[in-house]
Amino acid sequence: MGLAGAVCWGFADFAARFASRRVGAYRTLLYMQFFGCLALTAYLLARGGFHQGIGPGWRPWGMAVAAGLVNMASSLALYRSFEVGTMSIVAPVSSCYPALTAVLSFESGERIGVLKAVGLGVTLVGVILAGTSFGGGKEGAANPDGTSVRVTAAKGLLWAILAAIGFGFLFWFLGFYVVPAVGSTMSVWVMRSTAIVGLFLLAAPTQQSVGLPHGTVWWLLMAVGFLDTSAFVMNNAGLRIGPVSVVSVLASLYGAVTVLLSWIFLREKLEWSQWLGIAVLFCGIAAVNL
Repeated sequence: MGLAGAVCWGFADFAARFASRRVGAYRTLLYMQFFGCLALTAYLLARGGFHQGIGPGWRPWGMAVAAGLVNMASSLALYRSFEVGTMSIVAPVSSCYPALTAVLSFESGERIGVLKAVGLGVTLVGVILAGTSFGGGKEGAANPDGTSVRVTAAKGLLWAILAAIGFGFLFWFLGFYVVPAVGSTMSVWVMRSTAIVGLFLLAAPTQQSVGLPHGTVWWLLMAVGFLDTSAFVMNNAGLRIGPVSVVSVLASLYGAVTVLLSWIFLREKLEWSQWLGIAVLFCGIAAVNL
């Protein structure tokens, strides 16, 4: 389930890159949540309703709403990194969240071996290398809007790191508290609904547009919503039947899928140090899983 989720997330994030650059990270996140919630609503109604397998009282619902808020903030940071950063850098950096998830899982009772601990350190080294440029040829380069290429790359990296921290906490919280009480599918539906309401309420205070996009971007938003929601459902199902740290690491390999797609279709070029960082990053992720 973790690997299946990784494939779906990889394709979803690749599509989100195009959508976020056309309508912005905020509207991309809002409307993809809408399509995902719509699909889950139809599925849950076909399966008999919204209350099956939910624990008693308000606490399960409250935890699911809290997870939805964390996911909303983390996803917004992720899509912002897609909007301003280099896809083949920010995707691997954001996918290092299992380092935090594994630490929190260990503190919650899961056991972590020496190799996993080494893998956490290697992952952090990979993050640093992936975001470091040792070349001097682009010092004076500028984007079309006049901003420095390096400044833009740094912003993308910062947003990716914030997303990784948020997701690291989120998947620990889901695995240990939310999914056991709410279920793998219903938890995603609550998270999607929470994000839709939250994004609409925050739009005016943060001066974000929620106007309806125009043109073919709707197909991208629909694809992102369906793929991302499917990935979450499969990931949560894995969290319900397997170790949280292991499932999270397997699901985090979505970064490899995204990088491969960016290399094939976008021809994004990286410096040797950044390629090394990405390779080290994935080695660290793999070591955490062994």
